[in-house]
Amino acid sequence: MTPPHVCFVGLGNLPVLAPEYADQPAGGAELQQALLAKALARRGWPVSMVVFDQGQPEGATWEGVRTIRAYRPDEGMPVLRFLYPRWTKLQSALRRADADIYYTSCAGAHLGQTVLFAHRRGRKVVFRVASNSDCDPRKLLVRYRRDRLLYRYGLARADLVLAQTAQQQRALRQNFARDSHIAPSLFEPAERSRPLEERDIDALWVGHIRSFKRPDVLLEMARRLPRLRFHMVGGRMPGSEQLFDAVRSEARALGNVTFHGAVPYLEARSLYERARLFVSTSDIEGFPNTYLQAWSHGTPVVAFLDPDGLLERHAMGRAARTVGDMCAAIAALSGDPAQWRQASVRARDYMQRHRDEGKVLGPYVAALAGVRSAAADGHAAAEAPVARG
Repeated sequence: MTPPHVCFVGLGNLPVLAPEYADQPAGGAELQQALLAKALARRGWPVSMVVFDQGQPEGATWEGVRTIRAYRPDEGMPVLRFLYPRWTKLQSALRRADADIYYTSCAGAHLGQTVLFAHRRGRKVVFRVASNSDCDPRKLLVRYRRDRLLYRYGLARADLVLAQTAQQQRALRQNFARDSHIAPSLFEPAERSRPLEERDIDALWVGHIRSFKRPDVLLEMARRLPRLRFHMVGGRMPGSEQLFDAVRSEARALGNVTFHGAVPYLEARSLYERARLFVSTSDIEGFPNTYLQAWSHGTPVVAFLDPDGLLERHAMGRAARTVGDMCAAIAALSGDPAQWRQASVRARDYMQRHRDEGKVLGPYVAALAGVRSAAADGHAAAEAPVARG
């Protein structure tokens, strides 16, 4: 059977799909969509992607993924732009894609808009949770009430919802009465894993400079551990410009912190290779791509959030509850080569055994094929002749 045409609706995906646009900000949800799209394309699936208009040609293709332009990020007048050009041009892009399945991520109005478009045409929608906040109406990272309403509308009516963890699955059921399937995150394997002696970064922090990522905690730990070398990677985000400026200024004032600013995804690999530890201070995450990137390079993780207890269960680093706990974990792992090597080996072993692309891709292929079969059954039922008595 010919695979279904899947269109990924991810306006911010271009920077992680196309190297020419890597200087633009992108996060974990964008990376996951790009990785899945490329993996499906390599296996012969017809794949397209609706993205921002960044000046790229309509239909430009990277690694088998055909892109369709929606609108420019800054296009339109405030308030009015919600309808035009954003909603109208998104609908136009979805129409030009003409896909069997539309796949999107992250809480926001776009989920409801995509569902409204697709269901009018008998097409299917798959939504993948990008963060724990997507699963709790009290913590949604969605600014406007209208967008929250459209998100709830779309979440209730999406044909399939995918979660990253069992924790998210439970939260969706409890908070939205919505069932879901677990589909693990994809990653690109590291090219190499350096031995401890070749690593010159004691602790690496990577994330958007936003308040819930808690960059202030990293700076506080740098003050408490002045003999260790900390590196920060993070770009300026809309609405958090003042925080970015403050963090950058404070980081540069500390002698043991190197502030890189925004670093393209592909270029960040060299930093993971050099890092002895990866540190995550975030209050809100899903399953962080940064953990997978770190473990792939044999870099143990020290973090506040431990999705489904993997970090502690597989001894690939340390989970912490307080800043003091985190400082103690960093000091212990960085100061004990034998302990570090054990955690590093476990991290690489976990990635090889549990995160092979073939294994990780399986749930996605099964889910998308199932959605396609349901669509075919629905069409068949609709077209069947009605028995007359």
